[in-house]
Amino acid sequence: MIYKERKITQADLEKLLKILDTDEGIRIDNEDEHVFVNKTAKRYCIDISNGAKDEFHYRDSVEDTLNFLKKYIRNTSELFAY
Repeated sequence: MIYKERKITQADLEKLLKILDTDEGIRIDNEDEHVFVNKTAKRYCIDISNGAKDEFHYRDSVEDTLNFLKKYIRNTSELFAY
């Protein structure tokens, strides 16, 4: 199976988190780290990867997920949906 990714804007993020399916995800690319957001049946899984290690965090709602992601979204961040 081939997954396509598309670039999204920060304005799209909340909407996409609300409709995120279990086989979809969002990636935030920064110069020094990548953030991956996926959704299980009950919660959001956020993987902060800096190349040397991965750190996993879990949030129960879109609002909590957005608040957590604020510190990782910068003006230079590139966001993708896949």
